[in-house]
Amino acid sequence: MRALLSVYDKRGVVDLACGLHELGWELVSSGGTARALAEAGLPVRTVAEVTGSPEMLGHRVVTLHPKIHGGILADRDDPEHVADLEANGITPIDLVVVNLYPFATDPSVELIDIGGPAMVRAAAKNHAHVGVVVDPADYSVVLAELRRHGRLSDATRRRLARAAFAHTAAYDAAIVAWFDGGDLLPPTLHLALERTGGELRYGENPHQRGARYRRMGERSWWDDVVQHSGLALSYLNLVDADAAWRLVHDLAPLGDQPAVAIVKHANPCGVAVAADLPTAYQRAYECDERSAFGGIVALNRTVDLATAARMVAAAQADVVIAPGYEPGVVDALRGKRKNTRVLEAPPPVPEPRQLRQIGGGFLVQDAHRFDAGRDQWRVVTKAVPTEEQWRDAELAWRICGHVTSNAIVLVRGGQAVGIGAGQQNRVDAGRIAAAKAAGRAGGGACASDAFYPFPDGVEAAAEAGVAVVIQPGGSVRDDEVIAAADERGLAMVFTGERHFLH
Repeated sequence: MRALLSVYDKRGVVDLACGLHELGWELVSSGGTARALAEAGLPVRTVAEVTGSPEMLGHRVVTLHPKIHGGILADRDDPEHVADLEANGITPIDLVVVNLYPFATDPSVELIDIGGPAMVRAAAKNHAHVGVVVDPADYSVVLAELRRHGRLSDATRRRLARAAFAHTAAYDAAIVAWFDGGDLLPPTLHLALERTGGELRYGENPHQRGARYRRMGERSWWDDVVQHSGLALSYLNLVDADAAWRLVHDLAPLGDQPAVAIVKHANPCGVAVAADLPTAYQRAYECDERSAFGGIVALNRTVDLATAARMVAAAQADVVIAPGYEPGVVDALRGKRKNTRVLEAPPPVPEPRQLRQIGGGFLVQDAHRFDAGRDQWRVVTKAVPTEEQWRDAELAWRICGHVTSNAIVLVRGGQAVGIGAGQQNRVDAGRIAAAKAAGRAGGGACASDAFYPFPDGVEAAAEAGVAVVIQPGGSVRDDEVIAAADERGLAMVFTGERHFLH
């Protein structure tokens, strides 16, 4: 039995080779892998010895030879193939252990591997007779099966072949992405994803299956999340926690201050900033106490015992996500809320693009971001916001970008007091926000994710008692809307930037 070993990731390869040698296998290798095996005292034949041809073109041509690929691709059940091997003095290769350079980490033309993918694909194609291993995690499995049965089962070879084609597909996808040079909308997109862990308990509903995937060979910030307690994360836990975590971090440009966001069904139902974390949590919770039950709580500071006490006394949270927890906090949360998932997470990593599935394909766009800041906004009314009103307007605007359209957000004193989300018309969204505010918006700010098409939206904001309205502007009736604001003594700010979210 003959094994060909040529790997970039050399973790465990010497142990694998030792096990194969003990089982009587012949070892063939090249380059750094051959040196590593020889230094371990293992008898190893170089590829050049097998082929009778030297490595050439600066290591570009090593394994591209009939004595290698013939040995890999031969169908041992085909008499003509067997005759070809005998006529050309080719020894069959029974196991190919190859993995490729992680191209995306340091891309260049010289790191576009040719021989490696060719061997992997050849072995995977001929998996009826050849085992192919591209992941060091499979070494122990392969060795155990060889020791137990003397050969790899059909099922194992098939599983390994699938993994091999996935490995080369991800490698080629990384090369294509490098050629695209960061182009957001290239002619083709190639997604190579791997499942993280097993299936989730279910998808959005119990009759749907679900799982989390990430780009092959890359870690997501989600992979560094530590769950300290609670039930296993569900599909919707992941969706909502992701939304909450991104929102609370999206408030950072407004100043380095404690912030809390509470999200329910991917929409914020409470957001606040304050001088300390317990106050920020309490004010976020008080925005909409009923909706906060079963929500996701995201905090941008290490959670202390005082904040934990507030949380335990308030509504049951499905998930708490924060950068850390002081000693005793996890136990305090676990003691009263055994099912609450308590997560410690790194900052979210911005995605360059967003994909959304539609029938027969995908829509692709830039990831959501706030391009225009206060220095680019325009006050279009006679009244001008005070500094406190500016702060409320900025906070309302940031929150509004994370609320499903049509969206209206009311903020007063650094606290969201009313959020109207996902309505078919803007007036209804405003009325819902005002009803939830219940008179708490007086002197605060109202944010609208898109322009007001009619003055009635401004009238609803005025009825809620706000002092400033912030919106993109751009309606053909902007003059009427501005006049309505002037008539009621409101300040109005145009951002020139819409933030629809669907």
